[in-house]
Amino acid sequence: MKTRRINNRKGFRFMLAIVTMLSITTTTAFASSIFEEEEQLPDTSKFVLLRGTVEDGDSGDPLAFATVAIEGTNIATVSNSSGNFSLKVPKDKANEQIRISFIGYEKKYLPVSAFRNGRNTIELKMITVPLVEVSVFPSDPNLLIRAVLNRRDENYLSNPTKMTAFYRETIKKGWSYVSLSEAVVDVYKFSYDNPREDRVKLHIGRKSTDYEKLDTVAFKLQGGPYTATMLDIMKDPYLLFDNDMIDYYNFRISNITRIDDRTIYVLSFEQKPSVKLPLFFGKLYVDTQNLAVTRAVFNMNTDDKDEVARMFIRKKPSGARVYPTEASYIVNYRQNKDGKWYFGYSRGQASFKVNWRRKLFNTNYHTTLEMAVTDWEITEDDPFRGSDRLKMNAIMEDEVAGFSDPDFWGDYNVIEPEQPIENVIKKIQKRLNREDI
Repeated sequence: MKTRRINNRKGFRFMLAIVTMLSITTTTAFASSIFEEEEQLPDTSKFVLLRGTVEDGDSGDPLAFATVAIEGTNIATVSNSSGNFSLKVPKDKANEQIRISFIGYEKKYLPVSAFRNGRNTIELKMITVPLVEVSVFPSDPNLLIRAVLNRRDENYLSNPTKMTAFYRETIKKGWSYVSLSEAVVDVYKFSYDNPREDRVKLHIGRKSTDYEKLDTVAFKLQGGPYTATMLDIMKDPYLLFDNDMIDYYNFRISNITRIDDRTIYVLSFEQKPSVKLPLFFGKLYVDTQNLAVTRAVFNMNTDDKDEVARMFIRKKPSGARVYPTEASYIVNYRQNKDGKWYFGYSRGQASFKVNWRRKLFNTNYHTTLEMAVTDWEITEDDPFRGSDRLKMNAIMEDEVAGFSDPDFWGDYNVIEPEQPIENVIKKIQKRLNREDI
């Protein structure tokens, strides 16, 4: 049966089965305590540090996950959920323009010299789509999605690439952060017409986990950066749907918008009511010229709690019922100078409820992982050797150790932490500084 084939797909299950819960009987000393400290700036002898906030020019609302790039290069980052970003511009690129873009808004170019010390406000103007374009919709959205899949090999990079990426994952118990892991990784991405899975090599990383707040459970994310790369739905379209799975969904053109100077169809989808297997619902942003997916925003249907739990949970302690309550994903693509698209950013968020037998109150966990490609190049090198790369089932916090000073990342670009995460980092660094005295 087709349903059985889908359920047994290694890639489909791997993207979802990201949580391991192990019982622990002793607590371990925490890697951070809770203190504030003054902000310390990194060494800028090799680069110019630009910091800013991307906002809607009319409302002032932050634009989350906007792309901020050095024009004429592959160096880029994204704004965080508060619209904040930081970009390290190599000194030899200090005369280049900075390009800020967000879907549905006019892109903006600014010289590096236009950025002041501290945080700069970048306002983008929303694009008004002409009425004539709004009225031009494909007559059959099912044919549109099939054309998107059929043109995948033409629209996306046809050469293997070596990417530098920043990866972050967090775990919250209730409203408190209990785990933070960050890393710069190298990603060997096979061409989009090659079905082989991406390979990841850890470059540098750091982590902190508060086992005391985890009580009697070690709650861990399995797969780490591999899970983030597998959200590249155009490299592995079967993770969301392929030609065989299109019949499981209803599609409709719900809107039309723009990114830069290109018109974009907003293609909404949801699983058909008759399909009982937990699938997805969301939106694809499709370039009208070449039918490339430029962005995807989607959620998993978590109505069938037991089936979704089977997909997500690798291990759990006895006496506990664990199930996801929400799972949402974002993936953004960027276009190179040759018109080819490539993976630029992904983010996954999931919430879990733990019902304990013989306990009055439930425990809620919230997990987030994200990856931003900060540089890349076409490569003729061989894929990373097995001894060099992370294992597919790696648990990130088991692969890295310790926390360090603000110069830890050197001239690598990172996703600027959201305010709560930034506070956690400052508290960790404060504790480490106190221990060194």
